[in-house]
Amino acid sequence: MTELFSDKNKSGLTRDLIEALFPMFEEASAGAIAVDRSARITWINSSYSHLLGLGDPSTVIGKPVRQLIPHTRMPEVVESGKPLLLDIMEHNQQQLVVTRLPYFDDGGQIVGAVAFVLYDDLQPLTPLVSKYRRLHQDLAAARKALARKSRGTRYSLGDFVGASPAALEVKRRARLAAGRDMPVLLLGETGTGKEVLAQAIHTVSGRAEKPFVGVNVAAIPDNLLEAEFFGVAPGAYTGADRRTRDGKFQLANGGTLFLDEVGDMPLPLQAKLLRALQEGEIEPLGSNKVVSVDVRVIAATSRNLEVMIAEGTFRSDLYYRLNVLEIPIPPLRDRLADLGVLCEALLEEICEGLELRGEITDAGVSALGSYDWPGNIRELRNVLERAMTMGEEGGLLDADAIFKVLPRGGTRPVSSLAPQPVRPLSRTLAEAEAQAIEEALVASRGNRTRAAKLLGISRSVLYEKLAKLS
Repeated sequence: MTELFSDKNKSGLTRDLIEALFPMFEEASAGAIAVDRSARITWINSSYSHLLGLGDPSTVIGKPVRQLIPHTRMPEVVESGKPLLLDIMEHNQQQLVVTRLPYFDDGGQIVGAVAFVLYDDLQPLTPLVSKYRRLHQDLAAARKALARKSRGTRYSLGDFVGASPAALEVKRRARLAAGRDMPVLLLGETGTGKEVLAQAIHTVSGRAEKPFVGVNVAAIPDNLLEAEFFGVAPGAYTGADRRTRDGKFQLANGGTLFLDEVGDMPLPLQAKLLRALQEGEIEPLGSNKVVSVDVRVIAATSRNLEVMIAEGTFRSDLYYRLNVLEIPIPPLRDRLADLGVLCEALLEEICEGLELRGEITDAGVSALGSYDWPGNIRELRNVLERAMTMGEEGGLLDADAIFKVLPRGGTRPVSSLAPQPVRPLSRTLAEAEAQAIEEALVASRGNRTRAAKLLGISRSVLYEKLAKLS
């Protein structure tokens, strides 16, 4: 389709055509005006002159249009030769909907421009404007909800389950971190819940309404890490996208950036990360433009960073920048007192959406306590899920069900040599019997026939005693 007002086609609307159409436009509009090549008024009808409060139309002929109508864009139309088909112009606290058209001579040169006031009152457009505003608000709300869903958090502090002194100390430090906008370093073995804690800190911090962006450093190849962190400028390298690609710092701007397994970060990137944290600015890959960012960094690692510093594989200055508030997360084997509440929370999560209620007996929890848990809470969930899948007791997990799925390595003796206060003999004997049965089941890996032989009792007697213990 030929562009009517393109630079290559100056035929456009001629003066003759404008004069032919003018009566129709003037009748349908609330006012009309024409200017010459110098943007001086050559004609204005009485209705527009009255609308603008200019008095007799003949008194304004030859005057610069902007002198009388400060917010007009007629000079722009004359200069560019391109129409402004729909615009809202303010004049003396009025809002006028206007259209402006340039016109040309036979040689294609701009002669001037005309303008028509389509509406001198926005009331007729209220339904259209209201619909546009509603759509705009709905779009903004949808974008906000999507951003919250894609860059939000799933966990709160209540999701870090535990009531042991070690778990309570972790929660205390997490609340302290949430109340202060400072870098946090989470130290703990894999599977101890570092990301849960990082999200929980963000959720109760002053940045809770802003994005939470997590990145696992160990999961990204070294040659892609810089682009992942700082973004990529258009055409930064062969095959790169022609559009700007934001990095994790830009995505987390205003919120929290969680660096998981930060100990796996290569040294060159450590230096760039340190600068970004110190200066609050980054430089996308392939760009000379510096971008300011405001992020709160929570780092986590399962490695010993102090040993790495001594070996020269981790920068000491970056360590001190990240380790303003340190939160050590104990492994599961050091807080076995939390096994019961952890199992309850994990079984509820596993059974969610299923027509099944998962429960575990005290003997089942004791059986779990016989294992070292190198995979920590992540491994505990895996064991419980397998036990539920293979179980035949309708969701009730006892010691036998646990031993069927518990890994064979890493068992530990279940005994307590801590001094006990004097108690009634009957209670002491009952507890000793229960302890002996539990140790026999552990030693026989849940085989009740072997456990009965180890205890020197019949299998039927063992079942009777287990029934009393349930």
